[in-house]
Amino acid sequence: MIRKAKIKDIKQIQELIACFARRDEMLPRSLNELYENIRDFWVYEDRGRVAGCAALHVSWDDLAEVKALAVAKNKQGKGIGRDLVAACLAEAEVMGAKKVFVLTYKPKFFKKIGFRKIKHESLPHKIWAECINCCKFPNCQEIALLKIL
Repeated sequence: MIRKAKIKDIKQIQELIACFARRDEMLPRSLNELYENIRDFWVYEDRGRVAGCAALHVSWDDLAEVKALAVAKNKQGKGIGRDLVAACLAEAEVMGAKKVFVLTYKPKFFKKIGFRKIKHESLPHKIWAECINCCKFPNCQEIALLKIL
């Protein structure tokens, strides 16, 4: 079941994200950051456990970002990631966003669901405020992709 995240989900979300962060496939998220941004998150719940998550974060004007997409290894390949992104995109449309971007190490996945590669420089400077505090800045290898809604 895909639903909006609840406070009780945060530690499981962090645990799921940490699995990917340890493999250098995404950035780790602190509990503080997750609690502060809980309203951005969608989760996939399976038998009372969080087995997938994604967040939609409004960045600027008509632009939003899909962040922190993670699906438990034993649940991958079943369309859960695609469904989590679809929930984020539907929410973005309701909120009035016209464009949604991602910064990812897995561009093939996002290309399959209609995102196209763009230059990092085409995104507003405001989104880079988070990047400055990243341990990978300024040598980030994430790929920027965009979907027009």
